Amino acid sequence: MVNEYQIRVLPNVAASEKGVCDYLAREHGFDVRTVTAMRILRRSIDARQRTIYVNLKVRVYINEQPADLPYVPVEYPDVSGGKQVVVVGEGPGGLFAALRLIELGLRPVVVERGKDVRERKKDIAAISRQQQVDGESNYCFGEGGAGAYSDGKLYTRSKKRGNVEKILGVFCQHGAPTAIMADAHPHIGTDKLPGVIERMRNTIIKSGGEVRHQTRMDRLLISGDGIVEGIGATDLRSGCQLTVHGPVILATGHSARDVYRYLDEAKVEMEAKGIAVGVRLEHPAELIDRIQYHNPNGRGKYLPAAEYSFVTQVDGRGVYSFCMCPGGFVIPAATGKGQIVVNGMSPSNRNGQWSNSGMVVETRTDDIQGDGPLKMMYWQEQLERDCWMQGNMKQTAPAQRMADFVNGRLSYDLPRSSYSPGLISSPLHFWLPSAVSGRLREGLKTFGRMSRGFLTNEAVLIAVETRTSAPVRIVRDATTLMHVRIGGLFPCGEGAGYAGGIVSAAVDGERCAEMCAEYMKGK
Repeated sequence: MVNEYQIRVLPNVAASEKGVCDYLAREHGFDVRTVTAMRILRRSIDARQRTIYVNLKVRVYINEQPADLPYVPVEYPDVSGGKQVVVVGEGPGGLFAALRLIELGLRPVVVERGKDVRERKKDIAAISRQQQVDGESNYCFGEGGAGAYSDGKLYTRSKKRGNVEKILGVFCQHGAPTAIMADAHPHIGTDKLPGVIERMRNTIIKSGGEVRHQTRMDRLLISGDGIVEGIGATDLRSGCQLTVHGPVILATGHSARDVYRYLDEAKVEMEAKGIAVGVRLEHPAELIDRIQYHNPNGRGKYLPAAEYSFVTQVDGRGVYSFCMCPGGFVIPAATGKGQIVVNGMSPSNRNGQWSNSGMVVETRTDDIQGDGPLKMMYWQEQLERDCWMQGNMKQTAPAQRMADFVNGRLSYDLPRSSYSPGLISSPLHFWLPSAVSGRLREGLKTFGRMSRGFLTNEAVLIAVETRTSAPVRIVRDATTLMHVRIGGLFPCGEGAGYAGGIVSAAVDGERCAEMCAEYMKGK
């Protein structure tokens, strides 16, 4: 017999399978000795009141064993003899596009400018230790994309729940913990995600696909009648030029500015897209635990590091928290010289001393002067250069205590921080664009009223957070997902302006692969 139950229990009960099983046995009158297996189908924490509860949906197997896995495994056939499709970029959009192409019998050739996920670690370490940014291999460029070493959060606002379940299942099939299938805010963690990505790459290769690292796309090969026939690329190890033929799924991520410049010069239709910019806000994790769990002792033994989410409107623009990383770190996410960009990440256990999130202000295209599809990108670049200058032209990030920023005061000293290249005190309220700093100040005041103790000088604002999403949208047909003018080109994921995060980019990658397969039926 198999029964499902929705329950609401205290954290100490939810902390173990035995505790949940004993609770259900008492409430529903069955003998725990007859329970042969139990599965948590959904899990979320309700911290709205002083007493914290955990909401669970549980499947209980009585005198029988589960006949299936908690996810549906995907079969990947041998496509070594299949028609070829070029996938540019090996972030979540590109990886899931490649895997879906294999399901559909097509052979993906994945071209990635950065290094494999293990080699990337050396270049990432050099940013903090030597203040050097490799323009081809960093927190944004390389196998796994920006999410591989900047957190691995897997929740999305997407309503396509079926697609999301498939994405989470593919992650589990490649070694992610099955808990992500149940958690309201699933998270793999920066320490575990690289291994999952490696196994996904190995599936592509084992199935007859190809993955080429340190290979940068330089141009599209477009025929006289406006059809993409492949790409021209550079092998960054040898400097040799090469071509790769096939229709193209373009999944280059939100930071490949050279690609945007090339597309603009090639008159590929794009449009400027609104973005959100601001800072990383870092608190001591213990303080956030005390605030969110309404307990002077913090989270205690049975609760995870606390999360928060804030949103408000100031002068007609949204001000909100973004990419909250409990028990995590602030990281240097620049992709080239002369820029400072910050982001956040968390390991799987989220046990760090600090918690951080982006605190950002909505900026629309009509808020920024200028014309053309790249105007928001140019504004992004200017903010990052300004930040670089304020940081003494190193990766040392300008920072200000939270209450000092709100009150327009210089911080004469700064608290300890997880940001490893170091912080330098700077009057962010003075040099950030007034439309950003003014709205951010009012937003933080509102959040301080919503959550007592949140607005404090124990917290620090670290500049500048600009890479929340792509500043450009590559225009595509809503039905075919193909570029509106160029046949055989499928703009994909965050970099094309159609996703925001790992899961939504992965879903878009699968959709682009499906539309590419439809396109190729006529070839």
